[in-house]
Amino acid sequence: MFYRGTDRRLGVVKGIMNRFGCIAIIWLLGGVALQAAPAENIFLITADGLRWQEVFRGAEDMPLGKSYGNLGNSNAIQKEFRRVTPAASRSVLMPFLWETILKEGQIWGNRDKHSEVRVSNGFNFSYPGYNEFLTGAPDASVTSNDRILNRNTNVFEWISGQPGFQGKVAAVVNWDVLPWILNGPRSRIPIWSGFDVPEGTERLAVPSALSEMVERGRTVWAGVLLDTFVGYAAKHTVRTLKPRAMYVSFGETDDWAHEGNYERYLRAIHEFDRFVSELWTLVQSMPEYRGKTAFLISVDHGRGAAPVAWKTHGREIPESASIWFAAIGPGIPPLGERADTPPSLQAQVAATVATLVGEDFAESRLGIRPPFPLLISATRP
Repeated sequence: MFYRGTDRRLGVVKGIMNRFGCIAIIWLLGGVALQAAPAENIFLITADGLRWQEVFRGAEDMPLGKSYGNLGNSNAIQKEFRRVTPAASRSVLMPFLWETILKEGQIWGNRDKHSEVRVSNGFNFSYPGYNEFLTGAPDASVTSNDRILNRNTNVFEWISGQPGFQGKVAAVVNWDVLPWILNGPRSRIPIWSGFDVPEGTERLAVPSALSEMVERGRTVWAGVLLDTFVGYAAKHTVRTLKPRAMYVSFGETDDWAHEGNYERYLRAIHEFDRFVSELWTLVQSMPEYRGKTAFLISVDHGRGAAPVAWKTHGREIPESASIWFAAIGPGIPPLGERADTPPSLQAQVAATVATLVGEDFAESRLGIRPPFPLLISATRP
């Protein structure tokens, strides 16, 4: 889909094309980011509660002691994830992010470089966060993590009704509440979850061996699986269904953090990065996706500061409103780690998902936030 512009912007467009080629054109008309030549496929991938601090600084040098709880194997943390500089530490922790995406995409949210991305729902916990980034706006009535069918239309539900996307949208999720947040019975998005789903939800088909392993593998947390099951289900869905729009949600990062196990939290981050790398490699190996697919990667909320408040989040911890996102693929110029960016909100994720495949979710109803200005190199006032 091409968006309408005005001839007076042709000079700007030509300058953009000269700089970045034909992969994307984003105009600013009336403050709304508009795009042509977008991707054909979009994947939104999230890691629950993964802090911006680890993403941009790498592993913390956590102190030992009973007051800090069971941080795990400190020697292993130092050997595997700590390096002399933050830049080296973060590259060891998340090599795909800091090698491939840094060179070919964009990474937002480093507060040390005046790039601020924030939750705007005021609660800083999961259901309000997932609702905000999936539906494009916070909802003051979402005040708990209870299994309540979401009244708000999410971007994947909306995309599934657009020409060319029918039967080509899917979700693979970890946390047991997400099928309610996605409102499976109404949205009719095929969903894979290792837990019960609302009656009327269409389930994604997976191999019986995976279902058996999941059934017998719920031994750590009541409502969150080991992410390895989610990763397998996601890659199986890509190979078989070949969705054009897909949501994948990982969850271990949040639960290991709540337990205060910093070693396991770091390992979950590392495995999340490896999954994103493997999924990127998989889609680039398939003609349906190669050179036509964008990834948007983010989180539902942040966390508090080390050495204690990192374990939790919520309204009482203001720092947990700070989040981050990364993007790679057609329509996303390779500007690397962004600095001095305009203040951005979690709610902008939904419209960005749609914009990257040439759709305008922001105009579907009042209140939806506009997409991130991924092409605009703004300076801080």
